[in-house]
Amino acid sequence: MTKKRILCIEDHPEMIELVKLILGRRGYLVEGALGGKEGLEAIAQNPPDLVLLDLMMPDLDGWEVFRQIRVNEAMKTCPVIVITAKSQGIDRVLGLHIAGVDDYITKPFGPKELIDSVERLLGSPRREKVG
Repeated sequence: MTKKRILCIEDHPEMIELVKLILGRRGYLVEGALGGKEGLEAIAQNPPDLVLLDLMMPDLDGWEVFRQIRVNEAMKTCPVIVITAKSQGIDRVLGLHIAGVDDYITKPFGPKELIDSVERLLGSPRREKVG
């Protein structure tokens, strides 16, 4: 069974590393893309099973990346979890109910919150037996 691939599109390398650490321990393969443009290029080259998407990025904001994901025939059903510092209630409503992202996590977040969200959308990864 192949590992589920997750693409983390984020403009802070330390956040990508944190996500890799948290989800890698759970058996997911996490790849990082620095910014929206790099994220869209990574999606075009090898579509992931799930996208973790920051909203506030300097090169291409997360909402534009999300829009381009949803108009891409190969990616339009891919789950997208927004991870952002935008914590106002209206931002969450816009994300979940207007834009239609699959989940909305605000920074700072705990490992359990991230794991629960990913596992709800992808299911628990099966651990390979050693031996």
